[in-house]
Amino acid sequence: MLQEKALRHAAAGVPGEGKRPHAARPFFFISDLHLSEAIPRTVAAFEHFINVTADQADSVFILGDLFEYWIGDDMLADPFFARMTALMHTLSERGIALYIMHGNRDFLLGKRFMKAAGAIWLPDPIAITAFGTRIALAHGDALCTDDRGYQFFRRFARNRLAQLLFLAWPFRWRRRLAERMRNKSEAGRERPALPKYDVTAKGVAALFRRARANAIIHGHTHRPARHQEPGGTRWVLPDWELDHGKPRGGYLRVDAEGFRMLPLD
Repeated sequence: MLQEKALRHAAAGVPGEGKRPHAARPFFFISDLHLSEAIPRTVAAFEHFINVTADQADSVFILGDLFEYWIGDDMLADPFFARMTALMHTLSERGIALYIMHGNRDFLLGKRFMKAAGAIWLPDPIAITAFGTRIALAHGDALCTDDRGYQFFRRFARNRLAQLLFLAWPFRWRRRLAERMRNKSEAGRERPALPKYDVTAKGVAALFRRARANAIIHGHTHRPARHQEPGGTRWVLPDWELDHGKPRGGYLRVDAEGFRMLPLD
């Protein structure tokens, strides 16, 4: 089900509540950081983004897969995840709104995490209006409609009862399963990417239609690009990887001048 978000900032086209908005400031969109202690250079880039780059922004949107995996909000007891969460909370302390969407790796981010991060949860998909443009936001995995096996798993994993049963497991069991699934995913990256793992024209067209949008912004596929679709422009956000192979990363800036994909500082 597609929802619409009444953002608290006037730049989004919706009168806000609370403090006076910075109407001229841009919105920044990122996704697929897959943060963990195993990628210290990528973590350092995220810290720089939050502390320095994001200081220019009105709002920061993280469209899924912020963490490599998230197996419940009891992960906040881990010093690394507590540090990343406290870092994100500094945005709200500086008057910068933070919106976070679930990805396919961290769909168990819960209310405790959102409160600790000073973040507002975004359903997937969602429609917003920013600087006069109606935009559909999504992580992107639901648009890969040809991957029927994954879509079945996605529906199951988003079932609240299934989630509650999983969260009732001992932490060490959950972590063991997450590590096993992560290792399987890493092994799969060695193989050439198949077309069924990309978004489909059918999925994209359906989202444009349901959202009544002029643009779509999503991540997930790790194939950053600007696509001109029949329904409008589709922006694919880059994944972040500065520890292995060729460095990757970046963010999409949306302001009164339009849309611009920018590299990391």
